[in-house]
Amino acid sequence: MTQSAPSRGKYFAPGTSVALFGGSFDPPHEGHRQVSLAALRALGLDAVWWLVSPQNPLKTHQPQDMAQRLDACRKLARHPKIFVSDEENRLGTQYAIDTVRQLKARHHGVHFFWLMGSDSLAGLHRWKQWQELVQEIPLVIYPRPGTTLKALSSKAAQRFQAHRIDPAQAASFKNLSAPAWMILGGKHSNLSSSALRQNEGALKHQ
Repeated sequence: MTQSAPSRGKYFAPGTSVALFGGSFDPPHEGHRQVSLAALRALGLDAVWWLVSPQNPLKTHQPQDMAQRLDACRKLARHPKIFVSDEENRLGTQYAIDTVRQLKARHHGVHFFWLMGSDSLAGLHRWKQWQELVQEIPLVIYPRPGTTLKALSSKAAQRFQAHRIDPAQAASFKNLSAPAWMILGGKHSNLSSSALRQNEGALKHQ
C-alpha cells in the first residue's frame, strides 16, 4: 500500500536520516529489500526511500510502465520504513545530482544519504556532475559480487579516498556530512534486475 502523507511526515521530519535508493527497479527484487534493511540496521536510519526513476540516463533499455513498477515495489517492500514513490517523475529530474538538490531544498533538516551498489560506484565518473554529487550527499555503498575491487580502484573512490569511512564506524555515519562514503558489510546479493529480465525473456521463448 502507499504510505499516506501523515506517516511519511513522521519519517521525513527535520532531524531524521533517510537513504535515497534510486533506480528503475525493473523489476524490483528481494535484493533491493535486503540492501534497504541492511542500511536501516547498520546506520540506524529512519527510512529508505525508493526513488523509482522514469528512465536510467545511462541505459538504453526502456523500462516497464511506471505504475506497474511502483505497484511491484510496494508489494515487495513490506516494511514501514521503506517508502516507494515516483518522486523523480514528479520533480521532473533525470539525474541524481538534480534530484538530491531538489529534495534537500524541499525537506529542510532531513539528513539524506545516497544508497548505491559497488557496480554504480565503479562507474560513478560517468554520472552528471559526479564530484559535486559526492560533495552534496554521503554515499552508502552495498557490495555487489565481482564489482567491489573495481569500485575501490575507480576514479570516484580514488578521488575521495580520504573521505572513506570504515564499516566499523557505521553507527556514527549518519551524523557525518558530505563528502563521506562507506561500503556496507554483511550479506551480498547476486540478484540483479537485468538478469531477471533476461531470464523472463528466455522463459517466454521456450
